[in-house]
Amino acid sequence: MIDKNEAQLSCRKPDASDGQSVWKLVKRSGGLDVNSAYSYIMLCDMFRDTCCVVKEDERTLGFVSAFRKPSEPQTLFVWQIAVDPILRGNGIGSKLLNELLSREENQDIRYVEATVGPDNIASRQLFIRLAKTLGAECGISEQYGTDLFPESHEAELLLRIGPIQLPAGRRPRRD
Repeated sequence: MIDKNEAQLSCRKPDASDGQSVWKLVKRSGGLDVNSAYSYIMLCDMFRDTCCVVKEDERTLGFVSAFRKPSEPQTLFVWQIAVDPILRGNGIGSKLLNELLSREENQDIRYVEATVGPDNIASRQLFIRLAKTLGAECGISEQYGTDLFPESHEAELLLRIGPIQLPAGRRPRRD
């Protein structure tokens, strides 16, 4: 088992070879919708500039998938954040988001969005902390009501952070 106080974690852009381990991470993390292995391979390959993986040696311990909204390219939509259960509460989610926003190719991002279930307090707090770090507001509104889902599913709330106006030199630092 990994000692969370001594773990030497590397945070980097994923590639297609990370897709399988990301899929396994999402499965073991619990609470997230598990998509096909193919979707994680594709995200790690085609959306690597807006995705990030945290590893210790060869073990995948964290992953964030995000993309720029086609209709709003300065908005980064965070789709999923998965953290290995043994490392929860150690700032891995913040580390992943800060890594994405500190990348040179993402310096023009002005808004960060995510949808979160109403009972997912930990995710909501993560994004509220991010907003505070960025010196921005975090608005919350309903994005997808329960009536849109074919099976039982709670509503999804939209968290929208921004506008982000920090100069590039004051973006969150990579740890």
